[in-house]
Amino acid sequence: MADVTAELYHQGMAPVVVFTGATSPTTRARMPRGEAVHYRERALQLGMPESAVLLEPRATNTGENIEFTKAVLAEADVKVSSVLLVSKPYEERRSYAMMRKLWSEVEVVCASTPMGLEEYADSIGDARMVIDMIVGALQRVLVFPRLGLAIEQDVPDTVVAAFERLCIEGFTSRLMPADVAARPGT
Repeated sequence: MADVTAELYHQGMAPVVVFTGATSPTTRARMPRGEAVHYRERALQLGMPESAVLLEPRATNTGENIEFTKAVLAEADVKVSSVLLVSKPYEERRSYAMMRKLWSEVEVVCASTPMGLEEYADSIGDARMVIDMIVGALQRVLVFPRLGLAIEQDVPDTVVAAFERLCIEGFTSRLMPADVAARPGT
């Protein structure tokens, strides 16, 4: 993600960048000091000036990424009217829906590294985990609006059916627990 973020910065798409995130089960081994720290280091290697890069190293989920980033920008006295949100390809839709709910006063455009499923699975090194992550991301697109964490989005019936088939096939390691997913909205 740092590479595409640096490329977008160099194209003039964003005057300030905030790298956000601690570690996740997917990145813990590759980024032991946290995603934000490693992404920032890579962006600096790619020629981004330190003055244009802010750091938020505590977030452990997308909601925290959004809320903590707002705080970092406010502390730096950066006025924000639009956000170019860079995420993993399969998380764009959920990230967008959460941004619209949790930071509704800004315009949001999403971007990700342009890569297909096979290439992404190869980059992670575990195709099954990638499918689990995609299934978990879709569950959140379906459930988060009811929990007050995201805006509602249209999801085609064919996509919901594929999600259900993948769950039956056991691609469930990244699903939210049933008790959390079933909570009524706030």
